[in-house]
Amino acid sequence: MTADGPAPGGSGSGDDTPKKPDSAVVRDALGVGIAVGLSGFAFGVTSAGSGLTVLQTCALSLLVFTGASQFALVGALAGGGNPFTAAAGAFFLGVRNAFYGLRLSQLLALPRAVRPFAAHWVIDETTAVSLAQPTRRAARIGFTVTGVSLYVLWNLTTLLGALGAEAIGDTDAWGLDAAGPAVFLALLAPMLRTTTERAVAAIAVLLGLGLLPVLPAGVPVLVAALAAPAVLYVEGRRAATKDAARSDAARKEDR
Repeated sequence: MTADGPAPGGSGSGDDTPKKPDSAVVRDALGVGIAVGLSGFAFGVTSAGSGLTVLQTCALSLLVFTGASQFALVGALAGGGNPFTAAAGAFFLGVRNAFYGLRLSQLLALPRAVRPFAAHWVIDETTAVSLAQPTRRAARIGFTVTGVSLYVLWNLTTLLGALGAEAIGDTDAWGLDAAGPAVFLALLAPMLRTTTERAVAAIAVLLGLGLLPVLPAGVPVLVAALAAPAVLYVEGRRAATKDAARSDAARKEDR
């Protein structure tokens, strides 16, 4: 398969693979990069409002570059959580990017020398744009344009947000402490397409909010992560029960 051939998992194969103009891929990728990149301002405000310096805030965006983990970290710190607990919550949220990387490594098939640098851009948005493309060439363009535009804009708006938070003083008085959670929910909501995904989100919210008054800051986030395996376990048991019922019905018909 050549670099311009059909992307693994893309629609069609060989000459039947639908073509997508490079300009269309760039347009879609820029749309995602710009839309999400602007929310870096909310992170900058939230981080500076939680007590981190401008330098620390910018370092998080430059070196971590995964919005959900960054918001989780500064949110836990703002709530008085232990730094190690806050870091653990951010780490577990970021683990999903490792699984994205396994898929994208096959899809993009980048040269080995480039992979360590590309790994820094393996996040929700670049993965979604790449997987939506019909060919490997389009996937590479989508990944690159989304990664570059989002990384540059996210870090720029993080700096502006942190400087703005220092200028206005107490962010709580302006209600800007709610900016981080609001942005996170806005990014999450469109991803909840199936009943299983909605169930995981609902249980995670109930666990997080329910345990917030009784557990140290940052720990409810870790406990809420148990929602995913719990729902998957129930779904698996339900599917096994249905399969068993079908097998029993088939045996009765054969008799």
